[in-house]
Amino acid sequence: MMNHYYQQASFVQSATTPKTLPKESGFEVAFAGRSNSGKSSTINRACSQKSLARTSKTPGRTQLINFFTLPEGQLLVDLPGYGYAKVPEHLKLQWQKFIEAYLTTRGTLKGLILVMDIRHPMTVFDQGLLKWAEYQPLPVHILLNKADKLSRGARQSTVLAVRKALPQAGNQVTVQSFSATTGLGLEDLWLKLDEWFERPTAVVAKAIH
Repeated sequence: MMNHYYQQASFVQSATTPKTLPKESGFEVAFAGRSNSGKSSTINRACSQKSLARTSKTPGRTQLINFFTLPEGQLLVDLPGYGYAKVPEHLKLQWQKFIEAYLTTRGTLKGLILVMDIRHPMTVFDQGLLKWAEYQPLPVHILLNKADKLSRGARQSTVLAVRKALPQAGNQVTVQSFSATTGLGLEDLWLKLDEWFERPTAVVAKAIH
């Protein structure tokens, strides 16, 4: 299953400090998540590419904000994974400040895709980011990744449990199950991205549903 629009994604640049961020042009959607949530694999699956976002056998290695360009100047953004187990404390704080600076000051940022392991959702890190997004306010779409590891009933129960545990953010936060391995839930992810990028396909798809 492929989506021609997202398949055209290509790496454009990395940023290590606020000064090295690309100029704001089109809309941006950022992907965040714990280091072992499968965030890079999720981006690769969404764009039908095997190595667009680099996956690492050592979680937490990505120290950069990576930008991938789409047609019409839209951008997908890969944020460093959080919960870096083997990283010095001063580096953690440095990355955290950088990520917060990006999320706070970026005027073209339309929403945040928060990737969680469906078997271990709503960690302390996840909850902190959700509270922060509620305060901003910034729309969040939660992907409960690795859903292929659970039965259908267990997936549905987890989705409901996560929805109940969310901050009182109204319609700011949406939740779905997903699998970067099998592509489960991929069309729903595309619909959310289309909505945030204000692509006409989102309007058509909503009408059908």
